[in-house]
Amino acid sequence: MSSGAASPRAATGPTLSVVVLSWNTRDLLSACLASLDRARDADRWQVIVVDNASGDDSADMVGQQFPWAELVRNPANDGYAIGNNIGAARATGEYLLLLNSDTEVEPGALDALVTWLDERPGHGVCAPRLVHPDGEVQLSCKRFPTLGTAVFFDTVFDKWFPKNRAMPRYFMRDFDHLSTRDVDQPPGAALLIRRSLWEQLSGFDPELWLFFNDVDLCRRVKAAGHKVGYVAEVTVLHHEGKSTSQFPNFGTIWHKNRLAYYRKTFGLVGSSLARLMTAVRGLQELQNLRALDAPKEARRAVWQSVREVWAA
Repeated sequence: MSSGAASPRAATGPTLSVVVLSWNTRDLLSACLASLDRARDADRWQVIVVDNASGDDSADMVGQQFPWAELVRNPANDGYAIGNNIGAARATGEYLLLLNSDTEVEPGALDALVTWLDERPGHGVCAPRLVHPDGEVQLSCKRFPTLGTAVFFDTVFDKWFPKNRAMPRYFMRDFDHLSTRDVDQPPGAALLIRRSLWEQLSGFDPELWLFFNDVDLCRRVKAAGHKVGYVAEVTVLHHEGKSTSQFPNFGTIWHKNRLAYYRKTFGLVGSSLARLMTAVRGLQELQNLRALDAPKEARRAVWQSVREVWAA
């Protein structure tokens, strides 16, 4: 083991525990696990699959085709944060990797991530470069959201003020993602963390059910005095958004989770602003629906979503 490791490695037990959470991603999950099978070191890796009550026979597929993986059949879809917390509670490795089911890894990639973190005791978390199936780099790192981010993100204000600084700052448009560096928030699709730190921080905040859980985790990692690294030399294939896009109330969940994050991070000012921007976004949607002469049911659904967020 590198002399720079944060703590002595156990003489027995895995070095790396990989948690793969899945909800109705059977084919992608199969490809992900097949890639892990080609890459894994059976003596040093633990792979845990948490199936969030999929309706596509994902769990049976895992049990039949990948019996070496520890399968957790969650009886309900408890969302991303809770599902990963359930899987991580079974982890015994020194390092914990949260890996989306819509990813594929090459042999050596995860070992390289572990080595990178192992050699840097000041870092608590690291993540690889994500690439699309065609090899194009995903510009997935971000800076922590601010109050200004809430004002301009996906609202008419970004169009009215195209030279605002909030969006380029948030999306790190000054970074080409081709070099290794410390960041606020790396891509959460393949996130490696020291398990001791994960347990110290009690994992993901369950209130952040689907979104902003990785943002909040990285904020708490940095608040605890640890750095967060983006490792450009290691790449992981990512079929972006294939699971979350299946949620019929995707937008409502996102706005609720943003409200929870802003309330937790910025207090009353943050929660009030998040609610206001949800209303602004709702008015935009209504304007678009009117322009398309959409049925009244669609407009009522928009207002119902806004009311749900305001009541959260």
